[in-house]
Amino acid sequence: MLKDKIKQIIRTAYKTIGENLPNFNPRKQQTFLIAEIAKTLAGEYDKCRKIITIEAGTGTGKSLAYSLGAIPLAISRQKTVCISTATVALQEQLVDKDLPFLKEHSGLNFNFSLVKGRQRYVCQQKLAAATSQHDNPQAGFTFAQKPSALDIKLLNNLHKALKNNQWQGDIDSWVDPIPHYIWQQIQSDKHSCSKSLAEHAHCPFHKAREAMETCEVLVINHSLLLADLELGGGKILPAPEDVFYIIDEAHHLPKVTRDHSSAGVTIKGALDWLEKLKDLSAKLSKLIKSQSVISPSIKLSDDCQDLITELNKVITFIDNNQSLYFSEHLNKNSRFAKDDEAKVFRFENGIIPKNLKNWAEDLTELSKKCISHSNKLFNLLMESVKDGDVQMYLAEPALAECGFMIQRLENFNSLWSMYASSDNDKGAPLARWMEKTIGKRQDYLLSASPIEVGFTLEDNLWSKCEGAVLCSATILALNSFDHFRRQVGLQTNDGSQYQKVDSPFDYQNNAKLVVHPMNHEPSASEFTDELIKELPAIIKKDKATLVLFSSYWQMEQVAKSLRETHKMTLQVQGEQSRQQTIEDHKKLCDEDKNSIIFGTQSFSEGLDLPGKYLTNLIITKLPFSVPTSPVEEAQAEYITTKGGNPFMSISVPETSKKLIQATGRLLRNEKDTGLITIMDKRLNTKRYGKDLLNALPPYKRQ
Repeated sequence: MLKDKIKQIIRTAYKTIGENLPNFNPRKQQTFLIAEIAKTLAGEYDKCRKIITIEAGTGTGKSLAYSLGAIPLAISRQKTVCISTATVALQEQLVDKDLPFLKEHSGLNFNFSLVKGRQRYVCQQKLAAATSQHDNPQAGFTFAQKPSALDIKLLNNLHKALKNNQWQGDIDSWVDPIPHYIWQQIQSDKHSCSKSLAEHAHCPFHKAREAMETCEVLVINHSLLLADLELGGGKILPAPEDVFYIIDEAHHLPKVTRDHSSAGVTIKGALDWLEKLKDLSAKLSKLIKSQSVISPSIKLSDDCQDLITELNKVITFIDNNQSLYFSEHLNKNSRFAKDDEAKVFRFENGIIPKNLKNWAEDLTELSKKCISHSNKLFNLLMESVKDGDVQMYLAEPALAECGFMIQRLENFNSLWSMYASSDNDKGAPLARWMEKTIGKRQDYLLSASPIEVGFTLEDNLWSKCEGAVLCSATILALNSFDHFRRQVGLQTNDGSQYQKVDSPFDYQNNAKLVVHPMNHEPSASEFTDELIKELPAIIKKDKATLVLFSSYWQMEQVAKSLRETHKMTLQVQGEQSRQQTIEDHKKLCDEDKNSIIFGTQSFSEGLDLPGKYLTNLIITKLPFSVPTSPVEEAQAEYITTKGGNPFMSISVPETSKKLIQATGRLLRNEKDTGLITIMDKRLNTKRYGKDLLNALPPYKRQ
């Protein structure tokens, strides 16, 4: 139950914030959210299932709502609040603006920190080795490519700034971009950068983790959350049973989870690094002065050779069956890349040939043994360093290489485990496919991914956590939580709560939605020409225009024609950076000049152009997407085999969410006004069109 004392703390904090926030108007939607979140996390609705899913429309102030609903309760119960986001922009807003303001003006006493993955931090020891290698050839540090004079200068500046406490040691806080090939050499890694080694005890990563332990609120991203859950929870972040999770931008969670659970291995590439692993085994056996190194070293070398033998069988099998898997007229299971550069074959219903499954079982078992041997060698080398038997400058590169190989082996094992496993008849099969790649040499990329990830989230998160709030401005699809609920593994009547909170915006009076009369559907060859003909008149209606397209090709064709025929000045996505496009657009608007942006799907989410910066939004086509990956194709296939309609159960709900996101670019503040024009006649001619329109905010329609 939510105690009266906590209720009073929340009310007082909200009142104090209102007194310190300029032009603050208490919103009933926001106060309702605060109460619902607090009651859910306190266990008032369900003592075991403290989970609530919220769609909070633009302008409801959800970040303040979930902060006030969760933080006072977490402090009183000695729990941690983990706020997970999908975008860097929201993380920065929380850490740089929202949480500092809340802490200063709410009367709540809490500490907060932005938690990043290990590889966002520099390794102090590696950086020192990189800057000293010219003076000390034995430093054991080698670049993937020879550093230029500018690279050396950058490394020296980084080292000096870190030493003088003028830089926190993370890639994001350095003023200028750090080239990837430089950062890759000096970033922290979980294997060689161990806190148990004196040289690494005070690395920026470990300092950040120590600071994290004193914080009541942690800001993370979805990928870091999933990495922690994959390790069992409580390895990177606090244990799930001690955490209230706030999952903002929750509509991204299913895809991020699926991507995180996928694996892929290039066969010939694996042969190369397995040979290097054999060499590393011999190198470590010479480096470590202990008899106990002999057995794991020999076993690792032998098992690597067996892996190479089995992989060659797989290559021979695929080579001998190229006409079956990569012949265009036979490759009916995929609609991808029918050219000479890359060809994809997806195994129907995830079923692979029996002999490939047998090899997968052997490769899984052998790679598991190699991981065990490698870990033993790694630990023996660590002990040798601690005991002073091996000097650190000699051990450092070997530890890094060994750690890198262990990561490769883990991914390798994951892929072959997914090929070796038998799918459960009660659930969706894994998607399994292979791609023929042609670069410097021909290779085969074998991949696997789950189709559904709800069970993963249920097992690793929902069933373990103290409480969770899932929120976004776009969770509902066709006015229902069902599609999202299935995606994230929440069950009907399992105790989880659901709330839709409408935006306080006056949609009826502030925005008009027009379905422009078009002669052709987007699938017609004449549609692009009709866009070219109709757009000039629609664009001229206002000064700040955003035109959203569903394909780059169509956007470029229309832009080319309007520039040449109508002499229009356009800013087209991809011609310069997104940030530069927005800055140029705002500058033109500030000068009361027309400004027109052409963008694709990525501009329909997360683009914030309030007030005069956007008054005329044009959507050329409903944002339907055909399956564009083997995983999406496999999902559609699975639904079909179950007697369902993939178009109605996947495409239409996803399009509903995307259309809400796209139209949401227009009104960003309560006083914003403007026009939305959709140039897709299917809204009026198809039976799903009415459902898509009814799921939109209540704009005045024409």
